[in-house]
Amino acid sequence: MERHYGWVIVAVGALMGCIGMGSLFSLAVFLDPIATDTGWSRVGISAAMTIAFLAMGVGGFGWGWVSDRYGSRIVGIAGGVLLGIGLVLASRATSLLAFQLAYGLFLGTAVGAFFAPMMATASAWFDRQRALAVSLVSAGLGMAPVTVAPFAQWLLSGHDWRAAQLVIGLVAWVVLLPAALLLRRPPGMTLAATAATSTAGKNFTARQALGSRQFVVLAATFFACCLAHAGPIFHVVSYAMICGLPAVAAVSVYSLQGLAGLGGRLLLGVLADRHGAKPVLIGGLLLQALAIGAFLPARGLGEFYAVAAVFGLAYGGVMPLYAVLARDYFGPRIMGTVFGAATMVSCLGMAAGPAVGGWIFDRFGSYAGMHLSSLVIGLGAVAIAFTFPPLPRIRAERLRPA
Repeated sequence: MERHYGWVIVAVGALMGCIGMGSLFSLAVFLDPIATDTGWSRVGISAAMTIAFLAMGVGGFGWGWVSDRYGSRIVGIAGGVLLGIGLVLASRATSLLAFQLAYGLFLGTAVGAFFAPMMATASAWFDRQRALAVSLVSAGLGMAPVTVAPFAQWLLSGHDWRAAQLVIGLVAWVVLLPAALLLRRPPGMTLAATAATSTAGKNFTARQALGSRQFVVLAATFFACCLAHAGPIFHVVSYAMICGLPAVAAVSVYSLQGLAGLGGRLLLGVLADRHGAKPVLIGGLLLQALAIGAFLPARGLGEFYAVAAVFGLAYGGVMPLYAVLARDYFGPRIMGTVFGAATMVSCLGMAAGPAVGGWIFDRFGSYAGMHLSSLVIGLGAVAIAFTFPPLPRIRAERLRPA
């Protein structure tokens, strides 16, 4: 029965990711009210997201190391505390810099505790259905736009932005801190998992893993994947409106991408359990790149819906597979550190993608350059993924230094 507790871990990880990521991305809902009330520039307010992505990357690496050494419970508690503190401080900020630091540093660091460490913990509980379990944790992140954001909008209908953020911070404490107490290490490993741990983990340090060919390919693929899709995701509403869609319809395209991403996580997770994470990742990355290119000729609402559905399924589906590959290559003992480091690299792509897309539009007056460059980068991610070495069986010597 202890093994069934793994599904509790999955549920807790999904819940924490949903609230954490939803709180972070609710800035899109607060953008106009904050700018109207304070007079701060929208660029300045949005810069808090860039800071948050960078803090999330660094935090994910640090939290992953802490999780490996001390367990995920302390990480979940710390993340919940920081998330609430960030929202409370941001709601009281009297200057733009104070808001950027409170929202960006605290929320970004907190969300870093809910991404890589929770996926690593969930994967350690499963020998079978591992990809599905990690995908379900990732699905919690995908639920963020349809949970916390509407809650924030509802709060704004009766309160100012400061009160609304304060309430979200208090709710985060009430929900996340008790949930974090449910986190714990797996009670033991199967024979195969124990053998893998003893060979791939006991005599192989995290430092050696971070210098291995496997990690270099994993991080490079993750980075190129995120750099490719970040711009098209962030700018899809503006692009759809430029193509003639009404604002409400353009927002619905963005929402459809998110919903398709939920389905993609589950579909590709099941396929990865059956056929292996590497071939499914390569197929998903190829589909993502082709979908990015398909945005170029799209004009009508139906065309945008079709492309958005495929794009969302692809980029949502591939994201959990990096955690599965990290677990397959490096075992559970150092996975939090390794996957946290890969996540840190990927966050650089997530932070750069929207900024580069905005620069291309400002420079050339069109999003065509963004989609073309994202298509090329996406195909590059496919090419890098093909260089993944064969998965180790049980032997640590398969982990070769780069």
